[in-house]
Amino acid sequence: MSVTDTPLQTMDTNLKAAKENGITASTEKMDCEGFMPPPPKHDEDQYLDLIRHIQAHGHVKGDRTGTGTKSIFGAQSRYNLRDQFPLLTTKRVFWRGVAEELLWFVKGCTNATELQDKKIHIWDANGSKDFLEKRGLGHYEEGDLGPVYGFQWRHFGAEYKDRFTDYTGQGVDQLANVIETIKNNPDDRRIIMSAWNPPDLPKMALPPCHAFVQFYVCNGELSCQLYQRSGDMGLGVPFNIASYSLLTYMIAHVTGLKPGDFVHTLGDAHVYLNHIEPLKEQLKRVPRQFPKLNITRKVTNIDDFKFEDFEIEGYKPYPKITMQMAV
Repeated sequence: MSVTDTPLQTMDTNLKAAKENGITASTEKMDCEGFMPPPPKHDEDQYLDLIRHIQAHGHVKGDRTGTGTKSIFGAQSRYNLRDQFPLLTTKRVFWRGVAEELLWFVKGCTNATELQDKKIHIWDANGSKDFLEKRGLGHYEEGDLGPVYGFQWRHFGAEYKDRFTDYTGQGVDQLANVIETIKNNPDDRRIIMSAWNPPDLPKMALPPCHAFVQFYVCNGELSCQLYQRSGDMGLGVPFNIASYSLLTYMIAHVTGLKPGDFVHTLGDAHVYLNHIEPLKEQLKRVPRQFPKLNITRKVTNIDDFKFEDFEIEGYKPYPKITMQMAV
């Protein structure tokens, strides 16, 4: 570089030299997306490639459930929400369960029997009397999960009593604060919701795996980043991707924005040892086009959403793959 070269001339020279050496570089506008490596051919490849990496390079570790895992620490994926919805296609994901659980969170509910009544059994094991007793929560009724996700979202800091208590007006309504901040101060860097509340952890049937979420507004779009301390790649992570993408759609809808990106950051990303064989089958499958999510009516209050408001269009996944949940 000569002292008379401009920065653009220098960049062009460097790119030319790189090209001559067989190296290519992207010069696309980065805009509001921040720095990320070039995207894969399909967003779902990020999920599949992470499983391959964990299976090839993960450390074998013990875990709370006694099942055993292969694990790595620290991974990130980015899913485009603009004209698609990241409901994984290499196996069928239980969409109704994703949506109903999220609506249950939004209500601030901690009662697993409300999901059971809708034939959604994803919390049955963690709400069983046997599991609660092992957690030192034998005084809870079966189905009482303690101050888990929804309680923290809507009543952070309130004193938890039981699943039937009316907590209206108690604690901090983080979800309402997020929505108001997006509407009134969209450039704020503190648009955050946390389910991780240390004093309440011993009272929870299961401490939060997806613990901390931040929202970001740019060019009329709402993006979301989730920090998940613990990610079960086989069963949990496909659910979590869809759940927080749906939450982003819902908040964007009530704030007059469009969905942008969902960024998924994982701490302990693991494959349970009894999921290795089922996942081998999934890894043979080539991702299909993601479906679209339509919100079928105008909703202005986050509490007014119903399952019938969501329409998944063009979801054509491969068949379901059965994996056992580690409890």
